[in-house]
Amino acid sequence: MSKQDLLIEIGLEELPAQYVTPSMNQLEEKMTKWLEEKKLSYGEVKSFSTPRRLAIQVKGVAEKQPDIEEEAKGPAKKIALDSEGNWSKAAIGFTKGQGASVEDIYFKEINGVEYAHIQKFIKGQESKLLLTEVKQLIIGLTFPKNMRWGSNDLRYIRPIKWILALFGNEVIPFEIAGTETGTYTYGHRFLGNKVEVASSSLYEATLLEQFVLADPVKRKEAIISQLSELETEQNWIIPIDEELLEEVNNLVEYPTALFGKFESDYLTLPDEVLVTTMKEHQRYFPVRKKSGELQPFFVTVRNGDHNHLENVARGNEKVLRARLSDANFFYKEDQKLKIEDAVQKLDKIVFHEELGTLGEKVNRVVQLSRVLADQLNINSEIKEDIKRTASICKFDLVTHMVYEFPELQGKIGEKYAKISGEKESVATAINEHYMPRHAEDSVPFSEIGAIVALADKLDTISGFFAIGKIPTGSQDPYALRRQASGIVQILRSKKYKLELPQLFSMSLELFGNKVSLDAKQELLAFFKLRLKYLLAEDSIRHDLIDSVLESSHLEVTSLTERANLLKDLSKEQDFKETIEALARVMNIAKKGNNQEINEQMLESGYEKALYKAYNDASVKIKGYKETGQEKEIYQELANLKPVINDYFDHTMVMAEDEKIKENRLAQMVAISNLIELFAKMNVILVK
Repeated sequence: MSKQDLLIEIGLEELPAQYVTPSMNQLEEKMTKWLEEKKLSYGEVKSFSTPRRLAIQVKGVAEKQPDIEEEAKGPAKKIALDSEGNWSKAAIGFTKGQGASVEDIYFKEINGVEYAHIQKFIKGQESKLLLTEVKQLIIGLTFPKNMRWGSNDLRYIRPIKWILALFGNEVIPFEIAGTETGTYTYGHRFLGNKVEVASSSLYEATLLEQFVLADPVKRKEAIISQLSELETEQNWIIPIDEELLEEVNNLVEYPTALFGKFESDYLTLPDEVLVTTMKEHQRYFPVRKKSGELQPFFVTVRNGDHNHLENVARGNEKVLRARLSDANFFYKEDQKLKIEDAVQKLDKIVFHEELGTLGEKVNRVVQLSRVLADQLNINSEIKEDIKRTASICKFDLVTHMVYEFPELQGKIGEKYAKISGEKESVATAINEHYMPRHAEDSVPFSEIGAIVALADKLDTISGFFAIGKIPTGSQDPYALRRQASGIVQILRSKKYKLELPQLFSMSLELFGNKVSLDAKQELLAFFKLRLKYLLAEDSIRHDLIDSVLESSHLEVTSLTERANLLKDLSKEQDFKETIEALARVMNIAKKGNNQEINEQMLESGYEKALYKAYNDASVKIKGYKETGQEKEIYQELANLKPVINDYFDHTMVMAEDEKIKENRLAQMVAISNLIELFAKMNVILVK
């Protein structure tokens, strides 16, 4: 079967940098999925992207679908034929649906029953006819934000300016929002021209002649190589920030690195201010000495060639100088502000219209931090540091520097706290209490930072749940999922023995009558979902995850350890029998109530043996629970298996005597409650 190369390029107005790579990946994913659905064989797939284009090149696409011969099964013979041997409506309908007639029917026996069958022949369609469907594939790309342009109804990430669509040497004919497909592409906005692509294989080379490096991997390698050359020439260290590199890579089509300088007087500013100004605001790479200190230089990547680089450098220096001048002014002005005065200003800043001011939030964080410190038996000296940290943790939000550079909250607070003479541990914890700021960030190192961070995040998420502001679908305007993940990360990392329901009760209590009736249960469900995702990433079966999440012991570190333990135990031979015995108790316990077991009413030796085994296990499990010995708890429960099996072999729980039945059910409930401290065993699937 002959093959041709496929090339699709969507030309756009400049895309936001953060959407370029995901959009390119989405185009490749949708295109390969479409080819597979159409049963079109293909070879190597290569994706391209720049700020002005998304493209995909697929080599060796079959020119037509394969012809298919397949057997279609229809109704049973007794349904296909009526009592007189005539074809039924079911048989006629079956053949019509297959594009055949009743004359094509033959019967085959399957498991002793004859069924109508038809041999189908499906002729493969030509690829060039099918490829017009690429129009819908392009329109079907999804983006976080869309726009309309001109009189078009189409909503898309940016206006479509051209569409290059080739199969072999032929144009794939279609039109989107007034733009028809063709053989032309466009080079660099200022250095290139409109140019025809003679064939798919010449796509990259053609664009390179027009000052476009279309392969994002090669473009990134070019940037890294140029930065490395500058390092060698200037005897510098240019730290590669992967996030910044990705963004810069998606801002340029033809990268050329150059450097500029700024006045060394600005090096008196904190490193964080200088780096943030360069990275976040200007997309510059900071420069350091080999010893690590910042240098009064920066590196930027131009979207263009090497001509007139000195003019470009001067222009960038002018912009950065203005930014640094502002930062220097803000920094000096902030030194005049006392921490206590800054804290008082928080009373006039609204945190949320239904949750009060930032000052009120800080007061709640102070109270919650104190309760958490008490629960965790923190010593008195650290408690004082926790109290001080919590009371001033948000003071930097009223500074000029954080107003101008929101990314520096916490970091600049630490700097200013040290300048103001706060203890090193308190200053560090002010920064740490924002951690983890994102999924890849680390948790607070210090106990002080961890507890204040926990209190702050708990207050935020509890407050919004209290007033019914719960994330739905992709909507999470207050970043509550991130807050929840941060809480889980801290609890796991620090191994704090704090039950989730207890945490929510403590934090919700501080909101008084603002709390909705279902807030606690909604918080619990929300966190269980976060934990479910987290545990699933460890390749733990969904039923094992559910079993620990539905247990009565909802402490994050313990939940994680129990889920992983069950994952390992599920591979052992006696796991099935143990779970079945424990699940049987839990299933029968549903019919009983929590009431005291009357030992005098235990009739047989099997009842008494189970009662003794339960009491012995309870004492041991209580001790193991305190010390977090999850494996030992499971072993104690597993040791009950033979006693439970003997009990059920010789005892009728649902006795005719109502009092005996209730007492036996009470024993089942007590054992079930003990089992449920570890996991809800009756939701585990065993074969």
